[in-house]
Amino acid sequence: MSQIDGYFERYGPAYKWFATGAIMVATISVVLSTTIVNVAIPAVMGAFGISAVQAQWISTGFLAAMTATMLLADWTDRAFGMRLTMNAAMVVFLAGSVIGGLAPNESVLTFARVVQGAAAGVVQPLGMIMLFKVFPPDRRGAAMGIYGVGVVLAPALGPWIGGVLMDAFDWRFVFYLGLPFAGIAIILSNIFLPGREEEGPIPRFDFVGFAILAFFLAILLSTLSNAQRLGWDSNAILLGFVVSAVSGVAFVLWELYSDKPMLDMRLYANFAFVSASVVAFIMGAGLFGSTYLLPVFVQQIQGMTPTQAGLLLMPSGFVMLLVFPIAGRLSDKVPAAILIGVGMAIFAWSSWLMAGADVNTAFWTLAWWTVISRIGLGLVFPALSAGALQVLPRHLIGQGSGASNFVRQLGGAFGVNLLTVFIERRTMMHADAFTATQTSDNSTTMELLRQVAGLMRVSGLPETELMPSAVTFLGKVVEIQSSNAAFQDGFMIVFAIFVLALLPTWFMWRARARAAAA
Repeated sequence: MSQIDGYFERYGPAYKWFATGAIMVATISVVLSTTIVNVAIPAVMGAFGISAVQAQWISTGFLAAMTATMLLADWTDRAFGMRLTMNAAMVVFLAGSVIGGLAPNESVLTFARVVQGAAAGVVQPLGMIMLFKVFPPDRRGAAMGIYGVGVVLAPALGPWIGGVLMDAFDWRFVFYLGLPFAGIAIILSNIFLPGREEEGPIPRFDFVGFAILAFFLAILLSTLSNAQRLGWDSNAILLGFVVSAVSGVAFVLWELYSDKPMLDMRLYANFAFVSASVVAFIMGAGLFGSTYLLPVFVQQIQGMTPTQAGLLLMPSGFVMLLVFPIAGRLSDKVPAAILIGVGMAIFAWSSWLMAGADVNTAFWTLAWWTVISRIGLGLVFPALSAGALQVLPRHLIGQGSGASNFVRQLGGAFGVNLLTVFIERRTMMHADAFTATQTSDNSTTMELLRQVAGLMRVSGLPETELMPSAVTFLGKVVEIQSSNAAFQDGFMIVFAIFVLALLPTWFMWRARARAAAA
């Protein structure tokens, strides 16, 4: 009798919900840290005196580390068992959280986020593997919907709680918010999760492949981040792109010819899985990119406090709590590609609306647009997770779970990185364009300067300082408008990404239809 059967004998049919609860608490602790730090980005930039491109590594470093370690989950489960793996991941996550809260500079803070991400990357695929072990095939979609409640509960409440902690205390307290959940997860894991189930020696792991992958991600993401500062055609940046391209090809070749690959390339012989992976990559890029942009936008452009930025995201999180279980049940009955296509279209519509946001856009208007985006996401996530794995044979489900999450997180890491670089470039472009029009021949500009100077004269400012102060005010206006226009361009890019995702979604549907006919 397997350990899973033993747990069912001890706890009865309710065991599958006990196991789901255990992995859900662990997932909440790591997902909380994925998004909650976004509300602290402006405060961290001010505390350490760093630019937006440097600050995005707080998010990108987490996502990159999470991406690399996701492919460890299947091997650690087989080598050490789910219980020990979950305990070790939670301990590493706790250590990273404490280091982040105590970080004296941005380098230590980025290191702490990498440690947190490395632990989080192991935890999330374990949750999917466990669900597929304890639920029958016809209930897995519904199980993914219930599990998704935990995935979205943290982003729903986390940013608001983090904002309250920041306004009341300090940005460092956002790192401590996941600690209680991690502690509870360790306790529940020891009670409800199985130990190692395979007999014999520990299976060999593809450490060479893992090292090549980590090197590829580090080089490519750092090259993209530094390209704006050093110049896209500089020798260092061109060398970085060449090295990352070579390491990427080397990783694929190594995995193809390794007898114990970390990423089984047989997965990509299945066209339906390939299509689902492309959709997952695009979804990750758009989702994490937009989730990063919104809190920064409302704090930098609209002047919201961290608490207000967190409150803005709360309604959308609660809407997802309602949508996820419904979408999970639908994914057991409706073809996954249909749900994914509808969800992608809804998310694209929300991004189109966001592209029109400016300093005057009302709080509840932004909240409603965010709600729309999360309705779309709620339809996509369970269908994509279940649909990607249902097309695989049973012996590849563990690998498929890690690969599916890996691709989505890879998209997220690139999405945050590229959108940050894109917005910085567009801000400079818009600033140059706006500044070129602010001349003495521009009657609107001259009228604004006269009005501002008049207000300052009334407030008692000396005559010699009136015009310089008015020009400084005009410079601030140009700066804010340039940044606003750049954020609008960023949301338009997200819109284009999700529209683009409809094409591989159609391919996914066609592949499933052909497989069913065969």
